[in-house]
Parts: sequence; C-alpha cells; structure tokens
Amino acid sequence: MTTKILPPADCTTMAEVRAGVDSLDRELVALLARRFGYMDAAARIKPDRGAVRDEARKAQVIANARAAAVAVGAPEAAIGELWEALVEASIAHELARFDATRG
Repeated sequence: MTTKILPPADCTTMAEVRAGVDSLDRELVALLARRFGYMDAAARIKPDRGAVRDEARKAQVIANARAAAVAVGAPEAAIGELWEALVEASIAHELARFDATRG
C-alpha cells in the first residue's frame, strides 16, 4: 500500500510523515547528484588542482544558503552546518575527480 504524500501541515499520522520524508529524501538525492555533476564539470574545467579549493567561494555558497534559509523560514544555523558539510564533500569529490582525470 502506498501512502499519499501530504504537505507537512496536513499529516496526521507518522506513516504520512515518514512517506513525505522518504519522498523528499529521494528528491534531495537526485538534486545532490545533479550538484555533484557540476563538481565533475568544475574538475574538468579548472586549470590546476590548486584551483579546486576556493575559500572565498565556499564562504559565499554557505552565506547564500543561510540567506535562503532565512527567506523561507528554515533554521539558518542548521542549514549553514549542512552546507559546510556539503561544500567540503563537494571539494573532496572534485579533488578526486580532478586526480582521476589528470592525476
């Protein structure tokens, strides 16, 4: 039996909440896969390995995510922490792709 995906405010059971979370997680993974595709492109485009880590860009990306969180009423600190981890994972992925294709 498939549980209908309801907006959070309409959920009245944990089964509905879990169905919504599971559905959203699948969407998030698909979006993250797309984001990592851009990291693959960056690894291909950047001229040298030293260009992979860009602290100014990292700070900008995290600040943008925090501002977007505030705009939609999401927890800014939690989003900032998630984006810190996401950006670091993205840098690690990009370095690995850079090394695999040029190392």
